[in-house]
Amino acid sequence: MSRMPPTWVRRILLGPLVIVAALAMLALTPLWLLVALALTSLVPGRFRLPRVAWLVTVYLLWDAMLVIAMFALWIASGFGYFIRRPGFVTAHYRLGAWGLRLLFWIFGGVLRLTITTTGSEEEVPTPPPAAAGASAGASGRVGPAAGSAAFDALFAAGTPLIVASRHGGPGDSFILIHTLLNEVARRPRIVLKYTLQWDPAIDILLHRVPSQFIVPSGFGGTPRGGGVRVEEALARLATGLGPEDAFVIFPEGGNVSAARRTSRIKRLRDAGREQMAERAEAMRHVMAPQPGGMHAALSAAPDADVVFIAHTGLDRLVTLRDIWRELPMDKGIAMRAWRVPRSEVPDGLDARATWLFDWFARIDAWIDAHPDAPVR
Repeated sequence: MSRMPPTWVRRILLGPLVIVAALAMLALTPLWLLVALALTSLVPGRFRLPRVAWLVTVYLLWDAMLVIAMFALWIASGFGYFIRRPGFVTAHYRLGAWGLRLLFWIFGGVLRLTITTTGSEEEVPTPPPAAAGASAGASGRVGPAAGSAAFDALFAAGTPLIVASRHGGPGDSFILIHTLLNEVARRPRIVLKYTLQWDPAIDILLHRVPSQFIVPSGFGGTPRGGGVRVEEALARLATGLGPEDAFVIFPEGGNVSAARRTSRIKRLRDAGREQMAERAEAMRHVMAPQPGGMHAALSAAPDADVVFIAHTGLDRLVTLRDIWRELPMDKGIAMRAWRVPRSEVPDGLDARATWLFDWFARIDAWIDAHPDAPVR
């Protein structure tokens, strides 16, 4: 975490800075809109520049609004003295849920995005990959945040959940957290990359609800490596999961890219895990999952079921150039969930590593069956 400014610096500088930037962008809206429209005739595309300028302005205003709201909550909590009390934690979850509903309503309209979720209440954990793709039912609702009743039922309250998702495409973590908060009424405990603390709203909010910022490390852990420290932190985060909680983890450790995929396979081979390296090479759309974090969470939450999440629709958006080329996106994002009862989760790190690879192979097969899935 040494690469991040201290917390007090981020609070004193970055929070006020985003408010000033938002107000400046809002005040200059007529000017930048005229410039963007003038340049549109020179830049091919469907009003890309005005869309980007508008989305940047909206995001800054959104960020600033959340910072101001959380400053008010900080004052109301006795200048932070009671900020960890359950009532204030709940207030922050509700604020985050409302903020994401607003963000997706605006961004979904501008980018023309739809999200369709599918699932089944009765899933057999290990059918052939083809059956996994064929069994997905159609969503009953389509929109910026739509889900099927079967998908919602997989997240029914009463049992703690560990939600393990693939990581591919810009904003997929936002989509997942939005779905958990607003569609299935789960309180996520989030594992996310430390660099997201540069965003003041995310930084403040996720330091007031259960979450863990981490520095990603390599496959496996050694006594001196960052992996062991990360796994210990994740175990603490997963401890005490309640019946409405969902521990959220991305076992791949980062967004899928060709370079990361190659590096992950090389590390497996360097560690003498040739069989896993071969399996990782066979998966075209996902990277080899790192089992340490999942093992730590499962060990710390012995009563939790597991929900695996696959999604596709953002896979081609790897670089900024890809995102620019696709604007407006006109994307249909499909999200698929499978729930595994705790009784079917194996014990031991090695058995869980194999089990996790099996599930990511299944996710890879589901993505491959989707018509928009690219081949890496």
